Amino acid sequence: MRAVWPVWASGVLAAVLFIGVFIYLWPLRPGVIALQFAWHPQTFGGIIHLWSDADLARYRSHLPVDMATLLAYGAFGWLLATRTPVFVMLAPNTQALARLCLPLAAAFDAAENAFHWWLTEMPRFDTPGTYLASTTCSALKWGLLIGFGVLVLWALARTED
Repeated sequence: MRAVWPVWASGVLAAVLFIGVFIYLWPLRPGVIALQFAWHPQTFGGIIHLWSDADLARYRSHLPVDMATLLAYGAFGWLLATRTPVFVMLAPNTQALARLCLPLAAAFDAAENAFHWWLTEMPRFDTPGTYLASTTCSALKWGLLIGFGVLVLWALARTED
């Protein structure tokens, strides 16, 4: 079996960065999840306008760190699925899905971050498709993150049989 230290390193790094981002963004009200699921320009703008200038600056300043976070969790997912026996009891197609879940989630997260960087720079109410694309990326990201967690639990339950 290949070295598993990169699995641990990427997992710990992802967890530390996620916790740090979570704590850093905790003061924002409404929270970041509300912004991620703001399908319409008016909803997105409404959230931004409830934030102070400092809050908006806080949100925008977290985006580079979030990019490091998504790289770490994307690597973790790939490495967990390729360097450990966690998923060996699952069908080959399911193993392939496990390998791709977190890297795909990271790609959608990166796209969401790019959209949010652009959409929070200034009001852009004339581009409703951009808000829809941004929220679609958020929904796909969260779906893949949750799906990966379910796959891990399922795989671990199967190894105990």
